[in-house]
Amino acid sequence: MASHRISIPVPQAAPVADRRPHRYEVHGVEVVDDYAWLKAGNWRAVLKDPAALPADIHDYLSAENAFTQAALDPVEPLRKTLVAEMRGRIREDDSGVPAPDGPHAYYTRHREGGQHPLVCRRPRTVLVPPGQEADGGPEPGETILIDGDKEGAGLAFFELSTAAHSDDHSRLAWSADTKGSELYVVRVRDLSTGEDLPDRVEATSGEVVWAADGGAFYYTAVDDNHRPARVMRHRLGTPQDDDVVIYEERDSGFFVHIDETQSGTYLTVTASDHETSEVHLLDRHAANPVLTVVQPRVPLLIYSVEHWGSYLFLLTNADGAEDFKIASCPIASPGRENWADVIPHRPGIMIRHQHLIAGHLVRLEIENARPRIIVRDFSGTEHAVAFAEEAYSLGLQPGHEFETAVIRFTYSSMTTPAETYDYDCVTRARQLRKRQTVPSGHKPEDYVTRRLFATAPDGETVPISLLHKRGLHLDGSAPLLLYGYGSYGTLMPAAFRTNLLSLVDRGFVYAIAHIRGGTEKGWRWYMDGKREKKPNTFSDFVACGRALIEAGYTAEGRIVAHGGSAGGMLMGAVANLAPELFAGIVADVPFVDVLNTMLDGDLPLTPPEWPEWGNPRESETAFRTILGYSPYENVAAKEYPAILALGGLTDPRVTYWEPAKWVARLRATMTGGGPVFLRINMEAGHGGAAGRFDRLEEVGLIYAFALLAVGKA
Repeated sequence: MASHRISIPVPQAAPVADRRPHRYEVHGVEVVDDYAWLKAGNWRAVLKDPAALPADIHDYLSAENAFTQAALDPVEPLRKTLVAEMRGRIREDDSGVPAPDGPHAYYTRHREGGQHPLVCRRPRTVLVPPGQEADGGPEPGETILIDGDKEGAGLAFFELSTAAHSDDHSRLAWSADTKGSELYVVRVRDLSTGEDLPDRVEATSGEVVWAADGGAFYYTAVDDNHRPARVMRHRLGTPQDDDVVIYEERDSGFFVHIDETQSGTYLTVTASDHETSEVHLLDRHAANPVLTVVQPRVPLLIYSVEHWGSYLFLLTNADGAEDFKIASCPIASPGRENWADVIPHRPGIMIRHQHLIAGHLVRLEIENARPRIIVRDFSGTEHAVAFAEEAYSLGLQPGHEFETAVIRFTYSSMTTPAETYDYDCVTRARQLRKRQTVPSGHKPEDYVTRRLFATAPDGETVPISLLHKRGLHLDGSAPLLLYGYGSYGTLMPAAFRTNLLSLVDRGFVYAIAHIRGGTEKGWRWYMDGKREKKPNTFSDFVACGRALIEAGYTAEGRIVAHGGSAGGMLMGAVANLAPELFAGIVADVPFVDVLNTMLDGDLPLTPPEWPEWGNPRESETAFRTILGYSPYENVAAKEYPAILALGGLTDPRVTYWEPAKWVARLRATMTGGGPVFLRINMEAGHGGAAGRFDRLEEVGLIYAFALLAVGKA
């Protein structure tokens, strides 16, 4: 089959990275890494202060950025047009639906032209009339608690994380990152004065849970390797050095997270990797609280905990419940031997989330990539909340309250803007609280969303969610953007995204490949795309591309592939596996240096990632598996499509040197095709720019590149 790939001219020669071979041997195999020098020896310092980057690395990255900017300058007017279009679809003064809690209702909103959210509250008595969406702008009686635009003014990067109010509503603990390195500073605001207290807690993961008396809060501290490893209690008015260690994780492969049960009774401390978890409870109301374990960790046992009365409810994979079940046990004797099934395991129907309120157990489950909400009362009677579209997204919003019969959920599809509903679990009445507006206009009937299936090489059927303009001719002429992730059990929802309309309105088909490594078809779907089975993820993605070609949606050389983080690893793998399919590849913060990263136990994410990818230091099988697919090691002397690789200098998850090394090796090895572009955001981390309009600048670059790659720029 002839390829429809076009050639992209570049105005100047691309930078050439020095080759400084670094040789090492693992399991009797010598590995040569010509570009290891791009990893700064002082990378920990760079996360905290980008100015610490060594000069030779800084100069090389700057040269790459300059080359990319010059090469893509011809599509700069298009990028600006795209950004203007995408901004025109955003209601700039948008507001979330207020979530009630006692005398107040809390919400976030944006002001016209504002980059960052405002955290607000107003009296609970102010209600949105039934059937009307939440209005933009200030609500009657509103108090702005945190002004993100004010706090972020003058900063190259600002991201607001947690904003948690105390039980008596007098204080707000809030955390923010000003470097993009995910090192959050926690402050406490006195809501009677609007001023921050002197308390300042640094080097945290951003999570905060209050003690019930409001005199102290709990947070998760990160260690020297950037891992959330300790839970601390901070008493207001005392220095951080006096904070008390509540829990410390000794296993570098386990990360620690904190939360609060919906009942508000307990702080939960969860230590977990990707396949084992352990939960501890602490009574938030106790004068001298003691941390107690629910069930000591057992390899491959996963569970999470909610509280109701004198019982705990556990979402777990215990006893072979591959797609999870819900069990209960007495708080007084919470060990696994006392767990009794409430919702038994049903193969192929994965329970993703449980939500407990005073009179109901609510669960979000998914079957064959279609989600639904099930509401169950404590007599055992249950009913479903479901929708009719072929592909859609459904999510629960927990809210603050426990003594309620109302739950809140969001619904959207690839054609239907997001809708937020309050649902009464007793009367089954559904109240629309907000419908996403598209100021520049949107007619769902002008678009089509579909669910297709591709056949993988081993016979598995892989779901594909599709969006395109109505009236599309299935003659193979359309360009197609194929998105994939396929790791960590992450589900890719078939949700409404206004940005995509800028591509679809220009004739693109947009497709999500629900490949193995996710959980769209249950936990087995995840297990079949990890460790030694990781190559299934890549072959599934290629199978989706070929199925879309066979169905007439596009043609070889007309597909632009897009993925980020672990999905960026997917991009590198399929570039090596089937480069002929693609007109272009966008690899966003791509995890492409898999082998070297998994061999380096000092990097922030490496020990917790070994259950996902395997430990190549300890296992020769894992080493050879990763060596066989790692995008960086498998770059070959062949023709590659045009590639745009994006990274962030202060990214602690996928370090900047991964895309930098990959691009250097591609240019030095490939025999044709390209060009290959690298852009490193020197002022941001894993999530890119934090401001909502600044993010559009990055999306505009990606879409302009996609249009250029298929000859539509």
